[in-house]
Amino acid sequence: MKEIKKFNKINAFRFKRFVRKKYSVFNSMHKVVNIGVVASCVLTFAHVTPTAAQTVAAEQRPDSVPEKELELEEVTVTAARIETPVYQTARLVTVITKTQIEQAPVQSIQDLLIYASGIDVIQRGGHGVQADISIRGGSADQTAVLLNGINITNPHTGHYSFDLPINLSDIERVEVVHGPSALIYGSGAFAGGINIITKKEVDNSLYASVEAGMYASTDVETRGAVEVGNTKNSLSAGYRTSDGYTAHSDYRIADFLWQTRMDFNSKSYLDFQVGYNNKQYGANTFYSALYPNQYERTSTYLGTLKGSFGNALKIIPILYWSRHYDQFDLIKDSESGRNYHRGDTYGANLIFQYASRFGTTNVGGEWRREDILSSKLGYPVNPQGYYTCYDDRTILSATVEHTAEWRRWVASAGALMNHNTLLNGVSFYPSVSLAYKPFSTVRIYAVWSRSTRMPTFTDLFYTTETHNANEQLRPERSESVDLGIKYNHLFLTAYFTGYLMRGRDIIDWVRESGEEKWASWNLTEINKQGVEAGIIIRPAEHWRTLDKRWNLAVQYARMNQTCDSKGLESKYSLNYLRDKLTAQLFCPLYKGLAAAWHFRFQKRMGVYRRYENGTDAGLYPYPAFSTLDLKLNYVFKQFTFYVNMNNLYDTQYYDIGNVPQAGFWLMGGITYRIGDKLK
Repeated sequence: MKEIKKFNKINAFRFKRFVRKKYSVFNSMHKVVNIGVVASCVLTFAHVTPTAAQTVAAEQRPDSVPEKELELEEVTVTAARIETPVYQTARLVTVITKTQIEQAPVQSIQDLLIYASGIDVIQRGGHGVQADISIRGGSADQTAVLLNGINITNPHTGHYSFDLPINLSDIERVEVVHGPSALIYGSGAFAGGINIITKKEVDNSLYASVEAGMYASTDVETRGAVEVGNTKNSLSAGYRTSDGYTAHSDYRIADFLWQTRMDFNSKSYLDFQVGYNNKQYGANTFYSALYPNQYERTSTYLGTLKGSFGNALKIIPILYWSRHYDQFDLIKDSESGRNYHRGDTYGANLIFQYASRFGTTNVGGEWRREDILSSKLGYPVNPQGYYTCYDDRTILSATVEHTAEWRRWVASAGALMNHNTLLNGVSFYPSVSLAYKPFSTVRIYAVWSRSTRMPTFTDLFYTTETHNANEQLRPERSESVDLGIKYNHLFLTAYFTGYLMRGRDIIDWVRESGEEKWASWNLTEINKQGVEAGIIIRPAEHWRTLDKRWNLAVQYARMNQTCDSKGLESKYSLNYLRDKLTAQLFCPLYKGLAAAWHFRFQKRMGVYRRYENGTDAGLYPYPAFSTLDLKLNYVFKQFTFYVNMNNLYDTQYYDIGNVPQAGFWLMGGITYRIGDKLK
């Protein structure tokens, strides 16, 4: 992260243009600016925030203050593999900042992602206790999940990819890449990727939050941070609990995360993280409506080490390990139908980035190991306690990419070369992007890429009372094209993106009419056509008497999907979101009091099987629905008092299948901060 120069508050600054190793284009220097990030060298634009730079409200600018034109150092953006200048990016990306997280009426990352129009969040319990996150009509298994650019996607099943030891107070921002992103995040980013970036700076020496609400819900969180010598250290802990909004939807969740950053100089650092997550929750009809009293107990251990060294030649080494335990009860506290699983994911990356007058070249390699020890998944082995089955796979990959700039053009091309021990040979997944800036406020871009995904261990082996797996599943393959345009001005930001995606051998769990068991299949062909659009209005840039925190964002995504398989009941791929409209309005009311409104409307295609009093009532289409959430926030010195009101008009709806979602849910709380550097 580049150092930020400090300026006197009475001055206003305008950065008008990018030049090599300079920054600009931020016409808003009457605010305090924190340089933020988006993900990867082929991204383009954050439609939840106006750019990759985050702004925090400061004093109103006096009309008489003269403007100054300054050129600063080049803004770089953090990526899974590399850093790159923000103006060289060319792909649609959503960035959710820590300010927006604090303003939103949420208790989890999963809750937060509901408000992004291009993302499908299938909740299987309250407050994201378990939720499947997908992008552009994909499944949770097709979405890569990263922590600080390190791929920790769960190979057991995408249901567990968000079993992360992360508290909301740890998060600096969340970056979401839309569309196949193998070159960026690896072969698992079939439909896109989500990169969770944690705080490294000591913005608060102490943070504490306590909240409570309906259904015996409580949430306690604390975080401490301190600088010692050339290190920045933080420790966070959180505990959430609820009796649940319906039968068998109770949960208990605990998170712990330790982070240390060691700075060697302004260009080099080393990050260390260890964390632990534990969940226990009622899994009401999660996997089959025939068993309403399902229950799940999971725990995750996580450790990562990531460095960045050098300037013109940058070297980025990465080591990571994650272990996930799972006990699933088909009937709570009963041995009947109980499964035990232990999965390990570990690996090493080494990335080189070289900047020259010909552009930026990136070369990287990764060794990754995934294994499962289970009572159900894998091939029979000598029993080890509960575990009687085992399977593993090793992934070797290499990437090469070059980005060049010429006048108003930025072009990037590269490829991922991937070998998986489940397959023979090496596969290639290229990507090409081109961006053109005809005016200072307008950017046009195009991206073409290919991607793939291997079946999860659940896809291959999960044969139970309710499911039949298929060990002969083939990897999924996709090819996509994006075309987009973005307009960026102080008062107004707008974007429009259209895409085509061609999918082959798509993996899904399906069943035919009259069958009770789900079967894992390769659907031969699924093609998608969609558009994503949005607008952000910052009225204070036009009406200077308004508080500068006023902000209105409206986003819409629509997708059409065609499939060669008809008449099948699908768990994932065929039950896609056709329409999703979201709107967020943040409005300061009086002094420290503010309100944040969050609206969403969505229509899902496909059908689900309804059960009434344990009897199959047939297949029904998903009805459209809308929800409205509100957070009232009052800041007084180091204290913040707030009230969250979710689903204000008590909509009764299903995200998917037979899992009913919560109606109106009221929560209230208080936070306390010491040493807030943003104030």
